[in-house]
Amino acid sequence: MDIAWHELDNIQKRGLMTALALWFLMQAGFFLLIPLLSIHYVDELGWAAAFIGLVLAVRQFTQQGLTVFGGALADRFGAKGLIIAGMVIRTASFVMMGFATTKPLLMAAGILAALGGSLFDSPSRAVVAALAPEKMLPAIYARVGILQNAARTIGPMLGALLITVNFQIVGLAAAGFFFIGVLVTAVFLPNVSVSIGKTSVSKGLNIAFHDRTFITYLVMMMGFWFMWVQVSIALPLQAKALTNSNSSVGVLLTVNAIAALLLQIPALKFAQKYLKPLPMLITGILIMAIGLGSVALVTSIWHLYAAITFFALGTVLVMPNAQTVVATMADPRARGAYMGVSSLSLAFGGGIGQVLGGTMVDVAANMNVPALPWVVSAVIGTSAAIGLSYFYSRNATAVNTPKSLSFSGD
Repeated sequence: MDIAWHELDNIQKRGLMTALALWFLMQAGFFLLIPLLSIHYVDELGWAAAFIGLVLAVRQFTQQGLTVFGGALADRFGAKGLIIAGMVIRTASFVMMGFATTKPLLMAAGILAALGGSLFDSPSRAVVAALAPEKMLPAIYARVGILQNAARTIGPMLGALLITVNFQIVGLAAAGFFFIGVLVTAVFLPNVSVSIGKTSVSKGLNIAFHDRTFITYLVMMMGFWFMWVQVSIALPLQAKALTNSNSSVGVLLTVNAIAALLLQIPALKFAQKYLKPLPMLITGILIMAIGLGSVALVTSIWHLYAAITFFALGTVLVMPNAQTVVATMADPRARGAYMGVSSLSLAFGGGIGQVLGGTMVDVAANMNVPALPWVVSAVIGTSAAIGLSYFYSRNATAVNTPKSLSFSGD
C-alpha cells in the first residue's frame, strides 16, 4: 500500500500531496464543528433534534446535488479556482454557523456551507483520479483514509475542548481549517486538467448520467451513506443520553477516528489478499450494519465505544474502495462529472439518513422504543450489501477494469 513517489513527475507529486493535505484540513474542520451542532442546539438550547437533522440533511442534499455541477465545471475550467472559491465560502459559512442564534440563520449557514462544499468536493477528488496512475489508486485512497481518520481524531478532540469555552469559538476554529486550505491550494496546487480535453458541462453530465452501470452502483451505495451520517446525528445523541455529558460526544468521535486509524492498514492489507475492491466494500457495509444494529443492545458508554469500533472497522473497508470503484468506472472524458454525479448517492442516502436519524431519535424517545434507530439502520445497511452483491455478480468486469487513466497539467 506504499505510494511509489519516484515513479511520478513533479506535477503529479505536488498535486497529489496538496490534495492529501486538503483532505486532512477539510475533514478536521468539518468534524470539529458539525457533530457538535446537535449537542449545542438540541441539548443546550432545547431545539428539536428533528430540526437539526433537517439542517444537516438540507446541507448534505444541497451540497451533493450542486456538486454534480462543480465536478462538470472542473472538466471545463480546471479544478484549482473552484477549490479556492469553495473553501472561501465554507470558511464564511462556518463562522455563521458558530454564531447562529435563530433557526433561519442556522439553515442559511448550512445552505452556504453546502454551496462551498459543492465547489471544492468533486474537483479535489478529480485531481487525484487524474494524477494518480491506476495501479496507485488503492494506495492513494488508503492514505486519504489515514489522513481523514487522523483529522477526525483531532477535529472532535479540539471541538470538545473548545465547546467548554463557547460554541462561537468552535465555529471560528472550524472555519480556520478551511481558510488554511485556501492558502495551501493557492500556493501549492498545480493547474490540473482533470479530464481529456475541455469537456462541456452538458456533455460531461450526459456521459455520466447515461452510464447505467455507474448509476446503478450509486443507487446501491445510498444505504452505506444512510449509515455513515449517523455519526453526525444519532450516535452523538446516544452518547449524550448515556452519559449526560457533552464531552462524551467528542470522546465517542475520537474513539471512532482512532479505531479507524489503527485498523486502516492491517484491515486493508488482510482484505486485499482475498478480495477485490467492491467485495471488500460489501464486507465493510455488512460490518457497519452489525455495528449500528448492536447499539440497540448497549447499556453503557463502554458498550457504545465497542459498537462504534466495529462500525469503524467497516468504514475503513468501505471508504477507500468506494473511491477506487468510482475512479475506475469514470470515463476519462468526464472525470469531474463522474465525481460530481457520484455525490448524488451521498446526497440522497445521507440526506435521508440525517432526517430519519434525528426523527427516529425523537420518535424512539416519545414511544419508549430506544432500539428503533439502530434496527432500522442495520436493516438498510444489510439490504444495501445484498443489493451490491447481486450488482457485482452481474458487472464484475465493468467494476474491475478501468476505462483509461491519463492526465495533463502545467
